[in-house]
Amino acid sequence: MSESGRRAFITGISGQDGSYLAELLLARGYEVHGLIRRASTFNTRRLDSIYRDPHENAPLILHYGDLSDGVSLTNLIRDLQPHEIYHLGAQSHVRVSFDIPDYTAQTTGLGTLRILEAIRASGVQTRFYQASSSEMFGAAPPPQNERTPFHPRSPYGAAKVFAYWITVNFREAYGVFAVNGLLFNHESPRRGETFVTRKISRAVARIQAGLQDKLYLGNLDALRDWGYAPDFVLAMWMMLQQPKADDFVIATGESHTIREFLDLAFGRVGLDWHDYVEVDPRYYRPSEVDHLRGDASKAQRVLGWQPSVRFPELVALMVDADIQLLEDELAGRLVGVDRES
Repeated sequence: MSESGRRAFITGISGQDGSYLAELLLARGYEVHGLIRRASTFNTRRLDSIYRDPHENAPLILHYGDLSDGVSLTNLIRDLQPHEIYHLGAQSHVRVSFDIPDYTAQTTGLGTLRILEAIRASGVQTRFYQASSSEMFGAAPPPQNERTPFHPRSPYGAAKVFAYWITVNFREAYGVFAVNGLLFNHESPRRGETFVTRKISRAVARIQAGLQDKLYLGNLDALRDWGYAPDFVLAMWMMLQQPKADDFVIATGESHTIREFLDLAFGRVGLDWHDYVEVDPRYYRPSEVDHLRGDASKAQRVLGWQPSVRFPELVALMVDADIQLLEDELAGRLVGVDRES
């Protein structure tokens, strides 16, 4: 089947990756269905540019559901008969996973099992993408690749390890076309505001505008491999187009500290971060991951994937975007509102 006319189902569609993936699939002619949780406030802001009223026969359709509800997932997947399923939904904040470990395990770990069991029970012939994470490697020394043993250092990382292996198990036991994308950190202007990179870029905009005095962070020496989210969602799609299901590390191969991110972010507006940043031990993790740097040579060889945005460019585009966003907010130019499907 050509890309036009294909049907995709995305969990976590309202998040950073889900919104970019939805745009990519729509541009390729897919009909896209997304899972969103019912909440007292709408959380579909990232989809504003592609959302259309359901009465317009739009190719993007949102469905209420929850990763804790296996019955509704089975019914939805059976009814939709998607050609591809991208499972991005999770409790994805590593530090928060220490505070709510049970919920993290239920959504991040068992949520994957529920979707895989829904595929098996419904008999749907589909291809399944599992959003695995570099946090699974944890204390394993860099560079980390597909053969590196897992040593997670958080409830989130441990839950993702379960999700990884249950994906492999359904592939081997039931013949499900199921792949793991072991994605290292990937950022963008759509990154959640509590994640450190976006926390920094927003603070730069607000400090420059005189609206904020201090930025409080945790460990400034952690080394991370940061890439650009749209590059990474392209890799997700590429994995499901292969003739054989397999697992791939997606990373830039470079690692940088939080201090380096601060240098570039504050330097973008001519400020010295040392004048504004303070360390707050409350943001430390009980067990830290010191150094993540991925080896994506397999993805480069098999998928033909390469990152297009490098670290300095990534920091600059995030800072510039938050400066523009703040200017639009202050000028009253933001008119988009979250919508209910």
